[in-house]
Amino acid sequence: MDLGLQGRKAIVCAASKGLGKACAMSLAMNGVDVVITARTRADLEAAAAEIRKASGAKVTVVAGDITTEAGRAAALAACPEPDILVNNAGGPPRGDFRDWGRDDWMKAVDANMITPILMIKAVVDGMIARKFGRIVNITSISVKSPISELGLSNGARAGLTGFVGGLARQVAQHNVTINGLLPGAFLTDRLRSGIAEAARQTSRPADEIIAERARRTPAGRIGNPAEFGEACAFLCAASSGYIVGQNLLLDGGAFNSTMG
Repeated sequence: MDLGLQGRKAIVCAASKGLGKACAMSLAMNGVDVVITARTRADLEAAAAEIRKASGAKVTVVAGDITTEAGRAAALAACPEPDILVNNAGGPPRGDFRDWGRDDWMKAVDANMITPILMIKAVVDGMIARKFGRIVNITSISVKSPISELGLSNGARAGLTGFVGGLARQVAQHNVTINGLLPGAFLTDRLRSGIAEAARQTSRPADEIIAERARRTPAGRIGNPAEFGEACAFLCAASSGYIVGQNLLLDGGAFNSTMG
């Protein structure tokens, strides 16, 4: 399927590993020049080399923290007129809300709500003027099905989703779409670190915990990040302009609801 993205330009945040990297890969495989950001240059360079080898696309590395003004400015300087923006950031830590103070909440909201909004603000008017724009926010299954120990994530990501629900419907007439991708369990470093901690606390093998997690999913497995990347590319397709303000679950059927 030709997604009609040849020659387009994208900024993909937190793209050195995991789901962000998978999104950058899928966009590049569809002819998009990508700017990838993350804090660790070595990881970014490795990801860029892998994406270039697989796709032949132009990949520009911008090392920096996208949650800071300087990090955002650097990404936008490298790609001042993106056709595609993929917002992504590492999730806040797990825990009990009784242990979190104001600074914890502000850090979570800044990274997972305010930063994506500021990136959208920086690019959306240009997209409107050019009559093409695709913005994808990587959030979490917790937006639809809150996870008790991820209260910081639940709150911040739900706030972003609520804001976008209104804005998406304001800009859709200009062929600019804003949608969310809500991952469930995918084999990323974040999942592996959580499994490793669970294994440490329970004295069980990590592989056993992963297998148990897979069995609880209707699909019977954990997701492959490449699948997530392909879903991102589909939402960015030229033919996807009628998909507006939606939140697409990729969770192997884990969220049980008639209406999704």
